[in-house]
Amino acid sequence: MGIRNDVRERRTKAGLTQQELADKVGVTRVTINCLENGVYSPSLELALKLARFFHARVEDLFTLGDAK
Repeated sequence: MGIRNDVRERRTKAGLTQQELADKVGVTRVTINCLENGVYSPSLELALKLARFFHARVEDLFTLGDAK
């Protein structure tokens, strides 16, 4: 099933590097990279921090891979 996300698109639209986003939400650049590449599913805390940062709902950033 897996979790898909819209983080890369929102980050690039905001004009941020992976490092800049990582600094803003308190994780490493590697975490953001793995998240964007689907290697890592975020903790609830990180998902909420990202949603807050992007002024979005968690459901707007993350969906189940089989969701239509």
